[in-house]
Amino acid sequence: MGAVVAIDALLHQRRVWKGQPAPLPPSAQPTGHAALDAALPTGGWPEAALSELLIPVDGVGELQLLWPALARLSQAGERIVLVAPPYIPFAPAWQAAGIELRQLQVVEAGSPRDALWAAEQCLRSGSCGAVLCWPLAADDRALRRLQVAAESGRTLAFAIRPLTAARNPSPAALRIAIDARPAQLRVL
Repeated sequence: MGAVVAIDALLHQRRVWKGQPAPLPPSAQPTGHAALDAALPTGGWPEAALSELLIPVDGVGELQLLWPALARLSQAGERIVLVAPPYIPFAPAWQAAGIELRQLQVVEAGSPRDALWAAEQCLRSGSCGAVLCWPLAADDRALRRLQVAAESGRTLAFAIRPLTAARNPSPAALRIAIDARPAQLRVL
């Protein structure tokens, strides 16, 4: 039997290597909001990953948060896909935000399951700069599929979900809660 040795003694004697977490590489996808970029670990939206925006009600600023990045992508010729948005997008507002409308596509779905499938296919294709979806009843398995599809297609994925989903586990690389009163963002 070997002798019992305190881990601190082994570390002090440099007999055990203690790994340090590698810093995350800086993002090439800035949010367009300097204060938010400063608060995010990579300095922007996580690339090729799923980000969740958790909202108490529709229209609390979730689109205004995304528009600067979407405008930059669309002006660079990247396709922006909205999968099963809860409302018909108001084209003049999107255009005023700098989005090239010819790069904006809307996919309608007959059911929440079809919407998840369509979002996954758009992400996996690698032909989109960003995909936005509004999954109603997505569990962690469905979100994991979106995360993997975003990674394989090297696409920005945004899932806009109810704030109550913050209680549930998620494979998303980034989760941001948007509060209405007081108006604030919380990086979860």
